[in-house]
Amino acid sequence: QKQLVESGGGLVQPGGSLRLSCEASGFIMDSYSMGWFRQAPGKEREGVSYISSSSGRTHYADSVKGRFTISRDNAQNMVYLQMNSLKPEDTAIYFCAADSLDLATMIEDYYDYWGQGTQVTVSS
Repeated sequence: QKQLVESGGGLVQPGGSLRLSCEASGFIMDSYSMGWFRQAPGKEREGVSYISSSSGRTHYADSVKGRFTISRDNAQNMVYLQMNSLKPEDTAIYFCAADSLDLATMIEDYYDYWGQGTQVTVSS
């Protein structure tokens, strides 16, 4: 059974940091693009970042560029999202997703597997 499980969410003050983790099981993720998405209350889910399989190329949404860093550890079947200088508008449920075609895209429809999400709340 192919599964993604996120962890590392929580409550943090503005300006703080969190590191989200996503563990893949049931498949070898080294041939997959991996993405992070988020959904804030009352809003549609949006792409945050992805990292490709083949080249390790990364992409970030403008809203997080310079603050968030995506990385992967294929040996551990893990992908991470380091989030620094967090803002209240970063509050959302964060989802990890896997794209078997390694398209390196922020288009949700191309992602095959999704985690259940982890809540990130930025508030003083």
